[in-house]
Amino acid sequence: MASDAPTATVAAPPRRGRRRRAQGLERVLGTPALFATAYGNVGSSIYYALGLVAGIALGLTPLVFVISGLIFAATAATYAEGTVRYPEAGGSSSFARHAFNEFVSFAAAWAQMLNYVVTIAISAFFVPHYLSIFWEPLKTNPWDIIGGVVVIVFLVALNIVGIKEAAGLNIFLAVIDFGTQLLLVIIGFVLIFDPHVVFHRNIHWGVAPTWTNFLLAIPIAMIAYTGIETVSNLAEEARDPPRDIPRSISWVAGAVFAIYFTLPLVALSALPVKHVGHGYQTLLGEPPDKHGFANDPVLGLVENLGLHGHVLSAAKIYVGILAATILFIATNAGVIGASRITYAMATYRQLPERFRRLHPTFKTPWLSLVVFAGIASIAVLLPGQVNFLGDLYAFGAMLSFTIAHAAVIALRTRREKEIGFRARPNVRLGGIDWPLFAIFGAFGTGAAWLVVVVQKPDARWTGLAWIALGLITYAMYRKYIAHLPLRETVRAPVVIGKAVALEYRSILVPVKPGRMSQEALDFACRLAAQRRTRIAALAVLAIPLELSIDSTLPNEDAEAYEVLDAAHAIGELYGVDVIERLVRARSAGRAIVEEAKRRGTEIIVMGAPRRDRPRRTIFSDTVDYVLKNAPCRVMVVAAGRQAA
Repeated sequence: MASDAPTATVAAPPRRGRRRRAQGLERVLGTPALFATAYGNVGSSIYYALGLVAGIALGLTPLVFVISGLIFAATAATYAEGTVRYPEAGGSSSFARHAFNEFVSFAAAWAQMLNYVVTIAISAFFVPHYLSIFWEPLKTNPWDIIGGVVVIVFLVALNIVGIKEAAGLNIFLAVIDFGTQLLLVIIGFVLIFDPHVVFHRNIHWGVAPTWTNFLLAIPIAMIAYTGIETVSNLAEEARDPPRDIPRSISWVAGAVFAIYFTLPLVALSALPVKHVGHGYQTLLGEPPDKHGFANDPVLGLVENLGLHGHVLSAAKIYVGILAATILFIATNAGVIGASRITYAMATYRQLPERFRRLHPTFKTPWLSLVVFAGIASIAVLLPGQVNFLGDLYAFGAMLSFTIAHAAVIALRTRREKEIGFRARPNVRLGGIDWPLFAIFGAFGTGAAWLVVVVQKPDARWTGLAWIALGLITYAMYRKYIAHLPLRETVRAPVVIGKAVALEYRSILVPVKPGRMSQEALDFACRLAAQRRTRIAALAVLAIPLELSIDSTLPNEDAEAYEVLDAAHAIGELYGVDVIERLVRARSAGRAIVEEAKRRGTEIIVMGAPRRDRPRRTIFSDTVDYVLKNAPCRVMVVAAGRQAA
């Protein structure tokens, strides 16, 4: 699409005289960092999912987690392919926008919003449960509700002020968390694991649990995998999406699956299923008033792990503090996710413009934080019913995942250009590589959603009311206020004038070896430093036609990484965040335009060839292509003359 936005050629600013600092730890997210960040969110759910599922599935809890894990593996593959194809925040909503239309995209986004609301509520609700090691009443109502509300209010206020998370601390805690869970598994297998108890005494097929409860437990167990959207939201932070995103998602899926397969075996050895009165139960899934550990299942496991004396006391304090900290961070991740998706929805005119307006002082989306991360989350938390929260999450998550699977299937039917990553397994029929993982995932998540709708009336009516409210609001807003078709994708306009500092939020700078890219980046950093804007430095690796698009070219890769490192170092001089991105493509110009479209870039800053190199065209072929096809403004920075 040709852009009618004005272009500009400006003189390069003078170079700074001081030497660029050497880069220390890499600031972009590679596979390990993506894995640790995602696991910090996904792995936090063990602290409440274990008790929630055990209360329903009893002795079949390990089998339920295996089945839900297989569905999650298919979902992870779908998100890996979709995110690599469209490396932008939004997850299933983004996939649906490209595969179907804006109306379906809104439905997916609104279901995601429900997931974030419930994730915030349930994570905050369990923070005081694990802190009950210091004060027992925090384990029960109303103190756990009060504690959860305090956590939510504090984090919403913190995010409105705009204090950033310590990313390094989050990664460190995620590693410690995984190590702790792994240690509990090892100690449990050494001290208390009993195969006879787990595989014989605990299992009562069709009785405890009933087949109805067994089927219901599967979608509820999917709450164990909250946070898969995290990797999608971090896609723009990944340096090499086709390589890093699939690896990190597979690592997360493998690590979470390993914990959820082994930890329940140990827990059900420590707290086995017993016949009580007219039924069966495990203290792992019973509430505190029945001397159970549904509100703090991992602490219950520690108490019954065979430890004694000071070792037991120290272990309980350590696990309690760690769990509360991880859940606190997971709550904050939900708050951030809710604000991000709200801003994205308002950007695509799915919600009113006011939801993307930033606070005049703090420059944060305060209204979306208050309404969705605050009011809505507290509203679902107030009843203090953890089973209801689990059911409601399953409703929203299964619907969102099903739309994601359907979108990837639909995208495979298009005769499009090569994509950087294609998940497996596939089967080729009619000239199309049908994604078996997405087909299996759509069947699994769709069936799980129907189970929740049929068997859980509270979640059914609350979830359907949420979806209906969203669809009605969307239709009325688009028709009577925005005057837009329901299915057309329309981005909110870039505000020019006094609000330009607020709206110039995304700058794309293509970089390559040579001074012209440095001049362009130097100018972009000056622009960003004035407007608190984030810059994306894009290195395009041109792949010859005789090679596959995901081919590794060691020398060219190394050169591209050096250029990106230099871009980051220039950003450091100005105190500007520079996201480094490596893209493999056939055409540099086309790759730049497509990246600008995916990011919703508001201005592209490019370097012009040196004037001492005469050309038949004013600019290079790449710059000419971008000028003609860019979806946004383009600024070309003329490099100064260099001595030969």
